[in-house]
Amino acid sequence: MQWGEAVVEGIRTVGDIGLFAWNMLTWLFTRVPQRGTLLVNLYSVGVLSLPVVALTGTFIGMVLAVQSHHQFQAIGMENQLGKVINASLVCELGPVLAATMLSGRVGGAMAAVLGTMRVTEQIDALTTMGADPMHYLVVPRFLACVLLIPALTTMADFMGIVGGYFYSVYILEIDHAAYLEHSRQAVVGFDLFSGVLKSVFFGAIISVVSCYQGFHCRPGAEGVGRAATSAFVYSFVLILAVDLVLNIVLNRGYYYYYSFSP
Repeated sequence: MQWGEAVVEGIRTVGDIGLFAWNMLTWLFTRVPQRGTLLVNLYSVGVLSLPVVALTGTFIGMVLAVQSHHQFQAIGMENQLGKVINASLVCELGPVLAATMLSGRVGGAMAAVLGTMRVTEQIDALTTMGADPMHYLVVPRFLACVLLIPALTTMADFMGIVGGYFYSVYILEIDHAAYLEHSRQAVVGFDLFSGVLKSVFFGAIISVVSCYQGFHCRPGAEGVGRAATSAFVYSFVLILAVDLVLNIVLNRGYYYYYSFSP
């Protein structure tokens, strides 16, 4: 594929995803999804993702403690290790970590399920029976991701903080009171708010991209596999790109507000 063709194909795909998202939002504000369908997706996205997010968050907190301890110890500031661990988790690693786990576990599954339904013509059957596939299949998955990813992000933050505290205090033998005091000073309410807000955008990206890949799956088992892989790759790249933009906007808004506040 030539560069010009690749650029045109990329622009076309972005436009298709935009139209797909607009159609989904139209149904979202037009008709409430069925309770049974929504609850199944809430359970799949939230409850089943909780263990892997909690476990991964715990190890990320411990890894931050291991990697940062030597640098802080070299300048005699190991008691302030909690600052970098907690601030990194709440502001950045927690939201991105939860979104990555969600895109890998839930996004790929969404694309595979919808892709299989497309290949086996189940989506066409829904249309024939008078049920709109967008309202029946996409809207519940979108709501599940957007509503529950903040809770998953909060769990990742909490378990990461617990893991970092455990390793720092009980393994590295850092003073308990000093660690907690510096940790408390490092994180403010705006940090937690910005992390949760970013996670909402990440959840929307995962659901829209994954459902789009499933709906536009190519025929055959290979097409389903490619749809699942593409859902994760595209979601992850967009998460990082949107994370950069949101960090710039939120940081400028934060400094602008406090520069004019009395």
